Amino acid sequence: MEQAARMRKRGQINIVLKKQTEEDPLLSHQESDMLEKPEHMAYKQVQQELDEFIGLSTIKQFMKEIYAWIYLNQKRQEEGLIAGKQVFHMVFKGNPGTGKTTVARLIAKLFRDMGVLEKGHLIEAERADLVGEYIGHTAQKTRELVKKAIGGILFVDEAYSLARGGEKDFGKEAIDTLVKAMEDQQHSFVLILAGYPKEMDRFLKLNPGLPSRFPMKVTFPNYTIDELTKMARKMVKERDYQLDSRAEATLQDILKITKDKDEEHFSNGRFIRNLLERSIRNQAVRLLEEGKYKKEDLMTLKGIDLSHAYFDTDVKMD
Repeated sequence: MEQAARMRKRGQINIVLKKQTEEDPLLSHQESDMLEKPEHMAYKQVQQELDEFIGLSTIKQFMKEIYAWIYLNQKRQEEGLIAGKQVFHMVFKGNPGTGKTTVARLIAKLFRDMGVLEKGHLIEAERADLVGEYIGHTAQKTRELVKKAIGGILFVDEAYSLARGGEKDFGKEAIDTLVKAMEDQQHSFVLILAGYPKEMDRFLKLNPGLPSRFPMKVTFPNYTIDELTKMARKMVKERDYQLDSRAEATLQDILKITKDKDEEHFSNGRFIRNLLERSIRNQAVRLLEEGKYKKEDLMTLKGIDLSHAYFDTDVKMD
């Protein structure tokens, strides 16, 4: 299980998802009867969607905090109290396949349903979508993307790549243009910068004015081997396949080898999906050569299918 550990420093919130002991009170995700009322439908719908995914357990607490703040702020306004305007720009730090884009999409939906954002759409972008080829082109491309994101969320993946070229790189112009848009249209859209944890930390340190502009920073941990195994079971079941006992053991061996080799850049759900897709192709070749076409044979992935998918290929699993 996981826990949302919050550290408030200079008005910022750092949310780090980490393992949790069974005694921790945050383990319980039982909602009070109050949250079952129709007026909280926006929150319940997001929670139901999160429940469909393996892991992401403490993201529920993060989403609950955001919802509570918006809802209670609306109640304050109804009572004639000062209703503050929260800046929701965020930094997501985590490896590929840890749920960053999924959570961004759910936040966009929640913000739309709660009236925070008008449209609640998600615009995904990377360096190539922001950085131009000549002076002035970058600012133009970045402004156009921001314009498309008005009323929704602009999600910039591998945001640290904007700073990789140094002072003379056009990426710096993209950063400056984004910062200006955040100031000029502070509550018209939400900007989420995402990427590998260490790279994002370096990126923020190289740009001293940036950290304070992102009051929410969320760190997504890698999935555990048990969580990844559950994910694999779910994926194969959705495709009318199944893993036999040897295949599960082989999968766990592969996961241990891969995570031990390069935990920092492990691609989590993406790795599982790519491995299974290649395993299914290997199974097809094996059954064709064996001439076995019964239902049980067609459904079952064996350890040898996964082994060949991982060890006997030049295809990159990431």
